[in-house]
Amino acid sequence: MSVSQQRNKKGEPAGPVSQRARAYAAFTRLILSGDIRAGQFLTQRELTELLDTPLGAVREMISRLEAGGLIKTVPQRGLQITPVDLRLIRNAFQIRSMIEREGLACYVRIATDAQLRATESTHRDILRRARGGRITQRLLLDAQAVDWGLHEAMVDSLANEIISDAYRVNALRIRLISLEHSMLLEQAMQEHLRFIDALRQRDGQLALSLLDAHIESARNRVLEASLGQLPGPTSTTEEPPTRRRA
Repeated sequence: MSVSQQRNKKGEPAGPVSQRARAYAAFTRLILSGDIRAGQFLTQRELTELLDTPLGAVREMISRLEAGGLIKTVPQRGLQITPVDLRLIRNAFQIRSMIEREGLACYVRIATDAQLRATESTHRDILRRARGGRITQRLLLDAQAVDWGLHEAMVDSLANEIISDAYRVNALRIRLISLEHSMLLEQAMQEHLRFIDALRQRDGQLALSLLDAHIESARNRVLEASLGQLPGPTSTTEEPPTRRRA
């Protein structure tokens, strides 16, 4: 069974799971919905209430989050969701690019025509909904699931749980950096459709070029938005200070 088959539609592990795994999945959903944001401080009790999970499971989850660099304990302040700075942006997108390029080399060979047609259909459905009326929170969440679902399928094609887990932790960092914006929804879907077309043609070189451009575009948008918000030096080669909580 592949890594992708071991997860349900919400990205949670399929089948019986531990309370810690459920807590981690709930934490992920809070990041996706924007209910937990970068730099935010929380107590263990607050996190327990937000996740509706026993304290013991939350403490185990916290250890996993700390190991992944998603949360840290600040003396006399509590738990802090990792703050965003320019170094985090640079590092997170570099990791994303490295893993996705490796996944693409495999996915362009093994993805079936039926899989790619279905993926294209879900993207076109998002575009149809976006053009047919108001951009709702539900649509944004569905678009995000379709967007990242393609990237995760590509990475999961490597059938390497270590890589897939590392990729998903890094994806949470990127989602903390920048939640999806309604104005970018159609742009992201269009970029994906061009990428999917290259995959259907089995043109690995074109697909790689489009992937690189897609990731670079996302990174540059985040950097441009962040430069006006982060204090201190704006050069990514300098040590940037941590952004204050909004």
